[in-house]
Amino acid sequence: MKLSLEFLKDITNAFADERKLGSGTFGDVYKGVQKDGQVIAVKMLRFMSGIDEKQFKTEFEHLKRLNHQNIVKLVGFCNEEEQVLVLHEGKTVRAFEIHRALCLEFVPNGGLGRFISVKHAGLDWSSRFKIIKGICEGLKYLHEVHVTHLDLKPDNIL
Repeated sequence: MKLSLEFLKDITNAFADERKLGSGTFGDVYKGVQKDGQVIAVKMLRFMSGIDEKQFKTEFEHLKRLNHQNIVKLVGFCNEEEQVLVLHEGKTVRAFEIHRALCLEFVPNGGLGRFISVKHAGLDWSSRFKIIKGICEGLKYLHEVHVTHLDLKPDNIL
């Protein structure tokens, strides 16, 4: 489902710092609260040179089809150009900013990173095994459908 930039600004309080859930290699993630109370995660992607609108939509369609209990579900995307005024060589000129976002189901407990820190180092072996098994099952599924996760790290394991 295509979502507008205005809608994403509205549900994230204009991408306010208090709504920021984290930052990663590919962008910043914000908590979005819709009018009906439903919460989603909004990942505002950093500029990716060489990827046009058609390629972005195609990639979204591939990711949307992923269906596994250990893979966060995509619920929508944003792909808009916004006209802005910028200062260039002492003159104000019009330019276009491309805004791209992936909207995902919200997982409230945060990433694995916070559970394996020194503060929470008391995970028993049974819990550790379940976590590792879940990661492996999710990765196996991704590899079976020819998807490569390019940013696997504890904070991205929810």
